[in-house]
Amino acid sequence: MSDDKKIRVMIVDDSLTLRTMFKKSLTDTEFDTVAEAADGGEALEKYKQHRPDLVVMDIVMPEVDGVTALSNIIDFDPEAKVIMVSSLGSKDKVLESIKKGAKNFIMKPFERDTLLQALKKAYEGRV
Repeated sequence: MSDDKKIRVMIVDDSLTLRTMFKKSLTDTEFDTVAEAADGGEALEKYKQHRPDLVVMDIVMPEVDGVTALSNIIDFDPEAKVIMVSSLGSKDKVLESIKKGAKNFIMKPFERDTLLQALKKAYEGRV
């Protein structure tokens, strides 16, 4: 798939290691990482700047958490497609993020195929 036809993804996670892992997972797929952010505050600015097709965002981050960042992105763009990433201990935050407009969520740790399926479903408007 040529770069201009790829689905544009922004990755938001305070861990550089996890952002790198996400990017590697998207290599040689129909997805292209167009932006990264290390916290929820930076996420909104990068979203405005790059207007990605999809956002993959961790729920638990310092400064501005993922749920707050999700609300900010949805307020800016009600059509935003955001997938939340969570660990097992944050079930309440997952439910809160779905209520606030997240299109899907994946649990850490996850397989590459799980990530790709969640991205495809969110992009196609399926949950």
